[in-house]
Parts: sequence; structure tokens; C-alpha cells
Amino acid sequence: MPAQPTPQYIIDDKGNRVSVVLPVDQYQELLDDLEDLAAVAERKGEDTLSHDEVIKQLKASGKL
Repeated sequence: MPAQPTPQYIIDDKGNRVSVVLPVDQYQELLDDLEDLAAVAERKGEDTLSHDEVIKQLKASGKL
């Protein structure tokens, strides 16, 4: 992964950071990561299968 550019901060008259400016591609990457994390959180309680079980089911269904 290439080095991330340093974000630019917008500060108020007291020197407090109030906003941040990011390159569009970095912003989009953050949105994509957030979407992925939301999907993981939604599926947290679902049952899981081992890799071997998935392969076994795919072979049984003729999809592999």
C-alpha cells in the first residue's frame, strides 16, 4: 500500500481541529472499509463453516 498523504486539518479560531481534508481516493477507501465493517457486524451472529465444509458442500452440489 502506498504511503498515505498527510491529512489537512481545518481549525477554529482557538486552534481546535473541526474538519479534515482528505484526498478523494483515501476518503473512498475509508468509506469502503466502513461498509465492510458494517457487513461484518451485521453477520456477527451467523453460523460459520470451515473451509473444508464449504469445499465439501460445493463438490456435493456440483459447483466445484
